[in-house]
Amino acid sequence: MPVDARATVASRALDLVGVPFKLGGRCPRAGLDCVGVVAVALAEHIPDYRIPDGYTLRGQYLERITAFFDCPVFRRLAQENPAPGDILLCQPAAWQFHLAIVTGHGLVHAHAGLRRVVLNPVSLPWPVIGRWRLVGD
Repeated sequence: MPVDARATVASRALDLVGVPFKLGGRCPRAGLDCVGVVAVALAEHIPDYRIPDGYTLRGQYLERITAFFDCPVFRRLAQENPAPGDILLCQPAAWQFHLAIVTGHGLVHAHAGLRRVVLNPVSLPWPVIGRWRLVGD
């Protein structure tokens, strides 16, 4: 994807700040979880791509998550500096995974404790175990 597509993903993520948290949520009016934030932010650019569902807050889903992003639509990042539109996979606790979107202002993610989508102006306090970027054809 061109840089402007990634910028659009980041901008769309910023537009979601303040949306209520809802586990399994995929609609901003009803609420979103971290997967829902990524799904809504990416929807304009990969509308036919099925975002995973059927998971719990904690579970053994690492292979399923990485398989979703390890495809021709995304490029796995190694040590590159994060850029707006990049997607980060964090691990807040054992068997707990969390997605966030990089923006020019920080990271957007659905915060279960605060019960809403938030913007963290600094890095998240959890280890980042995966990073992906939209790519072009």
